[in-house]
Amino acid sequence: MTQYDFDLFVIGAGSGGVRASRMAAALGARVGVAEDLYLGGTCVNVGCVPKKLFAYAAHFAEDFEDAAGYGWDLQQAGFTWSRLLENKNIEITRLNGIYRNLLVSAGVTLVDGRARFVDSHTVIVGDTTYSAERILIATGGWPHIPEFPGNEHVISSNDVFFLKELPRRTVVVGGGYIAVEFASIFHGLGCETSLLYRGDLFLRGFDKDVREHMAHTFEAKGLDVRFNADVAQIDRQDDGSLKVALKNGETLETDLVLYATGRRPNLAGLGLENTQVKLDDNGFVAVDELYQTSDPAVFAIGDVTDTVQLTPVALAEGMALARRLYKPDEYIPVDYDNIATAVFCIPNIATLGMTEEQARAGGHRLKIYESRFRAMRNTLAGRGEQSFMKLIVDKDSDRILGIHMIGPEAGEILQGLAVAVKAGATKAVFDATLGIHPTAAEEFVTMRTPTRED
Repeated sequence: MTQYDFDLFVIGAGSGGVRASRMAAALGARVGVAEDLYLGGTCVNVGCVPKKLFAYAAHFAEDFEDAAGYGWDLQQAGFTWSRLLENKNIEITRLNGIYRNLLVSAGVTLVDGRARFVDSHTVIVGDTTYSAERILIATGGWPHIPEFPGNEHVISSNDVFFLKELPRRTVVVGGGYIAVEFASIFHGLGCETSLLYRGDLFLRGFDKDVREHMAHTFEAKGLDVRFNADVAQIDRQDDGSLKVALKNGETLETDLVLYATGRRPNLAGLGLENTQVKLDDNGFVAVDELYQTSDPAVFAIGDVTDTVQLTPVALAEGMALARRLYKPDEYIPVDYDNIATAVFCIPNIATLGMTEEQARAGGHRLKIYESRFRAMRNTLAGRGEQSFMKLIVDKDSDRILGIHMIGPEAGEILQGLAVAVKAGATKAVFDATLGIHPTAAEEFVTMRTPTRED
């Protein structure tokens, strides 16, 4: 009889925690998992799933406009925020139930509540203490709102999904993908929307051409994008509106301010001081390549560590860790190269592999292929919006180093191309591939002449 209640106890039932729990249980481990907020974590409840549902809702405004060009006479479209919210809640509740059933049917003991370390092998949830040979931290991230006068008047990305009413005017502060997505969503739902970013150009870390093309696209849509705009103070007015004062002296009046300026590891109240776990200089849980912390009995995966903060990455880490611990002969390390990502703004952004800037910094000689064109659907609709596609090719080896796209269903298109790049596809392979006509995706296999090369 083992001295512990569990072989593995997982703190957090988000994407990574659920995957690690289920895999470990399937491999014969006795597993417990504690979750204090909502099953499925950020992605299912206040992240990618509801955000994409909102993005679908926002896109209908343009769909209704475009329908007229195709012969459809539609009555004046109306939008009901409460109906969207209600239907979103029903779907999230359904998904919560699926996650609960997945854990229970796998033989995992599910504990409702916030777990706190007593020591390296013991946690307490409520009034109950549980011991485990190993403990996994998988509590994800949490939105961070900086300190400044009036920050009590703003909301985070978590709060958007529970607004009782859709505001007439919104200000989104931030320059990352979350800020860009919500600015796009609010604008699409008919709000007067401003996007404020303190830097010169948003989407830092993305390919520069993508960043510039997206900025032009937003401006053409009428979305108020302001760069080098930093908030100094926010005040509540007598009529309930908000006055946003910028450091350059400008002011804006709005009904809602959303801060999307970054996320931090969700470690509050975990009792890490009762273990040997150490944090890195940025506040993440420090782990080695096998997800082990400085405490031999404690592991960490997902957004609490300084990894790529994406749901599929947390899932892959959870699976890899479970295999390493309980079936090491099947252990396969996570490959962090060429991870495809998407930004669900309108239009979508998708990116894979290196940016042009990263490739040049890595010493590659490059051929760059670019295409800007109006998607076929936009022609009869009279919409001038252009899609953008870019291939970054190593001139010496002909290998595809990066693919970037802005346009309808960009994420769906790049998912397939990610398989080809993972398999080592060259530009010659792309050239030899026949396209599906007429599609936007065929452009990736018909770009023959470099726009520039080293």
